[in-house]
Amino acid sequence: MTATSARFLGDDILPDDSDLVPIHDREYRVRAYRLAQDKILIRGAVRDQKPPGLYISHDPEPITVHHMVVELEVGYPTLTIERAQVVFQTFPHSTCSMITDHYRNLEGLSIARGFSNKVRELFGGPRGCTHTTALLLAMGPVAVQCAWSMRTFETPEGDAPALRMGFGRDPDDESWKMNIGTCHEWAEGGPAYRRAESQGDWGIPVFMRERAASFGLELGEAP
Repeated sequence: MTATSARFLGDDILPDDSDLVPIHDREYRVRAYRLAQDKILIRGAVRDQKPPGLYISHDPEPITVHHMVVELEVGYPTLTIERAQVVFQTFPHSTCSMITDHYRNLEGLSIARGFSNKVRELFGGPRGCTHTTALLLAMGPVAVQCAWSMRTFETPEGDAPALRMGFGRDPDDESWKMNIGTCHEWAEGGPAYRRAESQGDWGIPVFMRERAASFGLELGEAP
């Protein structure tokens, strides 16, 4: 077992397709790392593959047609992009990679609310690479997810299983407002909105409650 597979599940998240004839596979992978107390590294990749024998008869191996990698160093808690790098590993045209330096215009942007619109404005259509821009749109939400992860380092691990993060909210922390309008749960006046606006407890998420129960921890009801 590799170090990476030991950290995360490596099974296929799609339904079984053994009775279907595949003609294309697109894979997105985004992973975030804590570089320091005030810095996050976000790495993302997109890869398109064709199955064995589709383009060249009797070819036993899949063929990769696109493979782009993006690295973003993001300040915390500002979520401002401090460094951006794009690498094209596999691409169809010899001039495809000429656009990579253009993505340095990501530096200085906030990756919080409004990021997707800014990415489309700067790199949409002929202003960028379709596949790289799609990858960036998948990477933005990961940075926001990391805010909770970074907070866990403020809590000692302890000697026994225990919740390493609280779900109460500091009345002065308005970072939750970046979520407004992003989904039905966070619609203005929606369930999550009302919990956050009340300055009370966020509520224990379903996935946390179920995992904690396996350790004999009682965390109450899910929101």
